[in-house]
Amino acid sequence: MAEPGHAERQVHIPDADDRADLATFLGRALRLDESTVVRLHRRRDGLLAAWVRTGFDALAVRALPGTVTPADTCVAADGLRAALTAPDAGESIDPGWAVDSAWRGSLPPEGGYVHVDDVPARVLVDLAQRGVAATREQGAQGPPVSLLAQEVLEVTGGGLTVGVPMRLVFALNGMGFVPVGPAGATAEIDLARIDPAEVVRVRATATWLRLDARYGSVYLRRGGGIGLNVL
Repeated sequence: MAEPGHAERQVHIPDADDRADLATFLGRALRLDESTVVRLHRRRDGLLAAWVRTGFDALAVRALPGTVTPADTCVAADGLRAALTAPDAGESIDPGWAVDSAWRGSLPPEGGYVHVDDVPARVLVDLAQRGVAATREQGAQGPPVSLLAQEVLEVTGGGLTVGVPMRLVFALNGMGFVPVGPAGATAEIDLARIDPAEVVRVRATATWLRLDARYGSVYLRRGGGIGLNVL
């Protein structure tokens, strides 16, 4: 990623609702990791993609109409959120100083994913609640590594079978990508309030697994680049 001067950096988001949406996205990411950074990337379709690390070894992204200069840069999430929510914030925002060295690794590809199947959103929220309950029963400060690595859902479709680990379920829920109605913590979500028709789409490549929900997507690199039909 290039390193232009601070004054040359700019995020342009014309719609106020989209700016508020991005601020909400960053707020959720900061609740998971208060020191997280956001990678702003101009996609081939013209949309602005904001990528964050969730703290579960998974990435989360929100795409919206807008542009960023330069076309690929990394900044502090708290600084960008503050700029977006400032009283005098407008369409063009100074995202702050670049911290490109804080982002290691490449982004997932934009295309090439196979649609495996759609899963009821209730199922994934229920799994997250069970994971939280299991963590509390063990008296742990956070989910143990063994729980995060556990594949809690197997999805088959289109000739493929993929396993969804708990870390990806936690990331999806922690980012608030599933509409759950008025609820606070995961344990407080009333599953009955989630529309039975609300689904989360499971897609995959040989190296990436993604869950696409109404408000955003989470991605996880598949270990060792194992073929899709090997599980």
